[in-house]
Amino acid sequence: MSLRICVCSVQVPFTYGGAEILASSLVAELKRRGHEVESVALPFTWKSRAQLFKTCLAWRMLDLTEVEGKRIDLVIATRFPAYVVKHPNKVVWLVHQLRQAYDLRGTEYSDFTLEGRGERDDRTVQMLAAMDERTLSEARRVYAISDNVAKRLAHFNRLDIGTAYPPPQSIDRLAPGEMGDYVFTLGRLNKIKRFDLLIRAIKQTQTPVRCKIAGTGPDREALEKLIAQLGLADRVELLGWIDDAQAVDLYSNALAVYYAPFDEDYGYVTVEACRSAKPVITTSDSGGVLEFVDDGVSGFVCPPDSPNAIAARLDALYRDRELARRLGAAAFERARDVSWDDVVAKLLG
Repeated sequence: MSLRICVCSVQVPFTYGGAEILASSLVAELKRRGHEVESVALPFTWKSRAQLFKTCLAWRMLDLTEVEGKRIDLVIATRFPAYVVKHPNKVVWLVHQLRQAYDLRGTEYSDFTLEGRGERDDRTVQMLAAMDERTLSEARRVYAISDNVAKRLAHFNRLDIGTAYPPPQSIDRLAPGEMGDYVFTLGRLNKIKRFDLLIRAIKQTQTPVRCKIAGTGPDREALEKLIAQLGLADRVELLGWIDDAQAVDLYSNALAVYYAPFDEDYGYVTVEACRSAKPVITTSDSGGVLEFVDDGVSGFVCPPDSPNAIAARLDALYRDRELARRLGAAAFERARDVSWDDVVAKLLG
């Protein structure tokens, strides 16, 4: 039966990343299965705590029950605050909540003070938690994009939900290639992705392994300075923005893939690496990445902030391509079952 569906997401102006890819890919997959689908997105910026709630109110005030007399059968909401939308048949595929007010609170990645350190922030977090619990509980079904996101929701909001792993946009084109002489990584160039850790690791390697980093973002200048400071201009490339075809080729012919953000929600890069049969090098605090990477089996899990440990693993793979192939084959098996059929079956019930 064909359904009329609205996929509700948010758009940070001038930003395009994993959450935007997830929403657009979901729309395309639902249309491919014969449903009538429309994307509904509101801009999301917040300069103040009060602005947060204004944006939430905008979502709450939307009436998506019908358009021109035709009923909208289903809304599927993704990340905060799109899931605040009200609809009698709402499903949530949770990318993440407002992490700065939850798991990132009190860290260098959030300006929310720790509990008990600021009355304004305590009150804001309490209001957000109450709103999240109410609006998520309204949904007929709630799935997270990873076990890591599901665990956060259980910890902070006492809500028990399942997981539906999102497939990468290029999942049908990713394939194993040669084991090259470079480690590849991709993502938005910001502090939480910790590309500086990889660059510092390259400096510590004993082999001539090279590094290719794709993506744009606010940390590019700082990374350029670090590369120059460490004398790595001939071994580390900042590729900037690349298209899907370039990314597929770079994954296919890499020696390994590095992906070690702090407490990542999920990480398309991990699954893209696995489906390209490449070992993944990550850290023990990288969150959702660890749902696919077992140390010494499908990649390597290193201590946080340890460029020496990462360097040693890169050297091991460079010296032993058979090891790299064996770990890559295990990585491929780990992500074999990630599919759109699974996601759509869960979301549509």
